[in-house]
Amino acid sequence: MITPREIEDRFEEAALTLKRLPNPPGSGARGYGRSWPEYVHEAKHAYGYDEARMRVVPNVREIQRMEETLEWLALIGGDSEQAIIDNRRIVWMRAEGYRWKQICRAVGCVRSTAWRRWTAALVTIANRLNKRRKTAARPHSAKTTGAAAGGRRRGTGANESP
Repeated sequence: MITPREIEDRFEEAALTLKRLPNPPGSGARGYGRSWPEYVHEAKHAYGYDEARMRVVPNVREIQRMEETLEWLALIGGDSEQAIIDNRRIVWMRAEGYRWKQICRAVGCVRSTAWRRWTAALVTIANRLNKRRKTAARPHSAKTTGAAAGGRRRGTGANESP
């Protein structure tokens, strides 16, 4: 059984994983770059003598978990299309670590409303995922054969006659 707290943790993990993904120069949208090269402020930086930055790239499992978590955003509903968008934005901004004041400004509501919508979204995701797991774990009502129904199986062993 998945709890809303576990959903919150997964969204925070997904936001961190997305932040850790490599983003090489030129991989973004076109038209937002500059045609001039970067300006070198000191001579020592022109030859690559600056500090090396360590970047831990996420592994395949972390990326798969992130993609699964991002699909959960589609489970969030609302009264109108704009409410659905705002609810998803609240969940994702909270996962990225934004403060409530920033979230409220972006969405256009007071803190108690934003918190209530965030909590309702997490509960909705948890309920829908739990419902999916129950239906997936429930055996389908297929017709059983004699062996599955408790009958004797014949002709399957080396010593048995067919």
